[in-house]
Amino acid sequence: MAFTAFRGMGPWSQLIITAFVVLVCFLSISLLSVVVAIPFFGLGKMMSLSAGIDLNDPSSIGLLKYLQIVQSLGLFVLPPVIIGWLFSGNTAKYLQLGGKVDWGMILIAIAAVLLINPFITYIGEINNGMELPAFMDGLEAWMRQMEERAAGLIDRFMDVDTPGGLLFNLFMIAVIPAIGEEFLFRGVIQKIFTRMSGNHHWGIWISAFLFSLLHMQFYGFVPRMLLGGLFGYMLVYSGSLWLPIASHFVNNALGVLLLYFENKGYPEVDQVSSFGKDLPSMWPFALLSLGFTVYLMFLLKRKSGLESQVDL
Repeated sequence: MAFTAFRGMGPWSQLIITAFVVLVCFLSISLLSVVVAIPFFGLGKMMSLSAGIDLNDPSSIGLLKYLQIVQSLGLFVLPPVIIGWLFSGNTAKYLQLGGKVDWGMILIAIAAVLLINPFITYIGEINNGMELPAFMDGLEAWMRQMEERAAGLIDRFMDVDTPGGLLFNLFMIAVIPAIGEEFLFRGVIQKIFTRMSGNHHWGIWISAFLFSLLHMQFYGFVPRMLLGGLFGYMLVYSGSLWLPIASHFVNNALGVLLLYFENKGYPEVDQVSSFGKDLPSMWPFALLSLGFTVYLMFLLKRKSGLESQVDL
């Protein structure tokens, strides 16, 4: 017999149920992951997590990578699957994963996320130079500390020398976030706020704001929110979550590959990585980047025929 108790709920009720499912899944999977890890990493290592962890210890990095993967599955992947089943009885349909994949539209979406990079880099440099008023010095110090901690952790995660290590990082940083974050933010949250506001633009930008906020990296907040907005419009214009998933994967994978080859000492990669950091000379490229991306999104919308009538 079909379970229909949660179908036909209003958007506010759906939001509350979504938050509850996400919290329960995350806490349950996190607890289970710690219990499973004890025989492999030792009870002492697990207990040391509360007091901080030595980033120079390879076994500690291995533990953090394990927790990163498992907790991402519990926070982003599992909850939308459950939510889709609760709200519609068909997770693939609810998350807009069904139907024939239009590879032409996927290629346009990937081209858009590649072409937007100079503009995103330019906005990121402006965001990174943000300074708060003097009376908010304490908040600014905390934000900088969070940013430096996240950057230090990413540097240690990316410090691999083998193709196997690179593939593992691609799985951890590109594959799982592309699937999980798009499932949750575009597949569920954007849909709920679109219903709540009656306007897909509000749904896109509220979910993009929350998407960036969850990362807790405030000096990259604006470019990450803009990317979230781009992914949101890809879903609306195509009606398929596969477009933002593919684009999200390409964006993250490009960053992983650049860091890998930069650590290998390739000078060409250093030049690519530094491109966009000279703000006075960069703005024409940023405008061209934005213009080409807007044109590609127009092509995507025209190719779809109409803005997709999202199944709410």
